[in-house]
Amino acid sequence: MEGDRNHHKLHIGFITPEYAHPKVTKAAGIGTSIKNLAKALVKTGVSVTVFVYHQTEDITLNDEGVTLHLIRSKKYKFFGWYRYRKHIERYVSKTCVQTGINVLEAPDWTGITAFMSFKVPLVLRLHGTDAYFCELEGRPQKAKNFFFEKKALKVADAYASPSQFTADRTQKLFGLDQRKLCVIPNGVIVENFQNDTPETFEENTILYFGTLIRKKGLFHLAKIFNHVIEKNPNARLILMGSDASDISTGAKSTWQLLQTEFSSEARQQVHYLGKVQYEEIQQQIRKAQVCVFPSLAETFGMVTIEAMALQKAVVNTNIGWANDLIEDGVSGYLIAPDDHEEYANQIAKLLTNKGECVEVGKEALKYVEQHFDMTKIALRNIEFYKELIG
Repeated sequence: MEGDRNHHKLHIGFITPEYAHPKVTKAAGIGTSIKNLAKALVKTGVSVTVFVYHQTEDITLNDEGVTLHLIRSKKYKFFGWYRYRKHIERYVSKTCVQTGINVLEAPDWTGITAFMSFKVPLVLRLHGTDAYFCELEGRPQKAKNFFFEKKALKVADAYASPSQFTADRTQKLFGLDQRKLCVIPNGVIVENFQNDTPETFEENTILYFGTLIRKKGLFHLAKIFNHVIEKNPNARLILMGSDASDISTGAKSTWQLLQTEFSSEARQQVHYLGKVQYEEIQQQIRKAQVCVFPSLAETFGMVTIEAMALQKAVVNTNIGWANDLIEDGVSGYLIAPDDHEEYANQIAKLLTNKGECVEVGKEALKYVEQHFDMTKIALRNIEFYKELIG
């Protein structure tokens, strides 16, 4: 894929608060998905520069062919939110001129590009606005956040959404021009997810990985696991990921709140590993018999396709975006998170049927290879970018 593979000298710049790199202060779902896309683009001959703001120092690095510009946080006496945005704008604009960046991309979250203006096309990737998540969770949004997000979306030249559900909801919330919307799923670098012995796992082990936060359906999961334990006292639930504060109660730890939701029998079979190094995450996934994601609010769900790529039987949520990830009953299962009994029944059934777990895991990998292989996803993004620059 080299040759025409300079793809008309495409040079993409990403503006982001996070990126998966040891020098970067934060890397969650947005940071991982940008890195996956950036690396795949570089492999095709596209140049990629990533601007990571809110960092501790100004530094430029090379990360496997991707140029990283870390932009440190700055404090101002007045209108800091505006002046820091203008600082990022100046820095990015200057680099665009110096290096020939011809398309910029930023996340919709918090509307960082509100009040920014560039001489090259700007794409907003719909990782999920605060407004989007507030609507899904049924909680009020601060007017200031909606204002910034709407302003940023209105000045963008195009939008890329990882799911049709997210595209439709965001379009409706902000009154976006549908002609500017394109649905391109996130992807995984499939060869980085190898499981040579999918029939080998720790029996009766259920794994959830991701941030411990209410919107991921953790409080439903506790009640689901209470039902699972009644059916299978040997079942174990492993939780893995960063603990977060709880927006509904103001509590500093979701994990502390969660412990009170388990029955006494279930609580003895729950193990929280905390935040785990990226390399160890795959080991834990391989060990699990079943992976569960009863989420209430996502735009896509990277953890789901990572588990599927490692040939795991996944029981997922049945809300909107998940229909793009799994063929229900073939490559995984889609069940309403608040139907605790039904969700528990499916998990319990899988725990007693090793052959079904292996078969569903094989279909899951096939589905990922067909729909979410990062090499194919990168080419779809390239076509999208090319249309913007004409």
